[in-house]
Amino acid sequence: MPEENGINFEKHFKELSAFIESRIMSFVPSAQKEYGIIEEAMKYSLESGGKRVRPMLVLEFCRILGGDINEAMAFAAGVEFIHTYSLIHDDLPCMDNDDFRRGKPSSHKKFGEASALLAGDALLTHAFSCLASFSSDWEKTAKAVKVLSDFAGINGMIGGQIVDMSGEEKSLNIDELFLMDKLKTSALIKSACVLGCIAAGRYDVIPSAEKFGENLGLAFQIIDDILDFLEGESSSDIVSGKSTYVSLLGMEKAGKTADEYTDKALAVLDSIDADTEFLKEFAVKLLKRNA
Repeated sequence: MPEENGINFEKHFKELSAFIESRIMSFVPSAQKEYGIIEEAMKYSLESGGKRVRPMLVLEFCRILGGDINEAMAFAAGVEFIHTYSLIHDDLPCMDNDDFRRGKPSSHKKFGEASALLAGDALLTHAFSCLASFSSDWEKTAKAVKVLSDFAGINGMIGGQIVDMSGEEKSLNIDELFLMDKLKTSALIKSACVLGCIAAGRYDVIPSAEKFGENLGLAFQIIDDILDFLEGESSSDIVSGKSTYVSLLGMEKAGKTADEYTDKALAVLDSIDADTEFLKEFAVKLLKRNA
């Protein structure tokens, strides 16, 4: 249904998705044939059919704040490279030990553990090369590098991964679970929203973008836990006995909590002086997703 600003959600979503898919692989560097397996492994995981939530948030924040999404694609690629490397490493035997990712063999099952590890390392390294290709505006590039490294580092995604791993040795309580997901899931989603603001040069919107990203990330993770629970014995979290929002809160309360965080995210968007209708519907779609 067309929005007041003339943007149809489904049409705009498909256009953004197509734009991301048409550009993302151009940021993967070419490797010589002697070590071309690393390029192949990088592309294999990047092409694995994810939702592209993070690059989409970069581009949409940039667009509504008056920026150029063609330039912002460099930031969108950088955050997606970080996200993809984290998934490769998550699946390794020393971490979650998952043989499949989105219905396909995990990178280490397809290419071997060493190549998968190095493919993740390469994506992490080249994420910052993506940021550096943004434009000649080095102030924006420097801010983007700081933001992404902070949110992906020990006080962000990596810190959350450490909390997650500690949950394999003991049951996490609800406060520890929220801390884990504020770091592991929300931090990178926050970085995507902030990178969009930086690309548009709208630093004044960054605090609101962070709040939106944190609330959206928590809602996103709670729904993930619910969907994993519905998978039953096929879910790796169920098999490993990890603490989840469903195991700690129950299905009904977990669902209500996801609703509450989505409502908080939507309220933040109301405070931003821009057309946030697409972002609002995007947040609701993520809440109601079934995969």
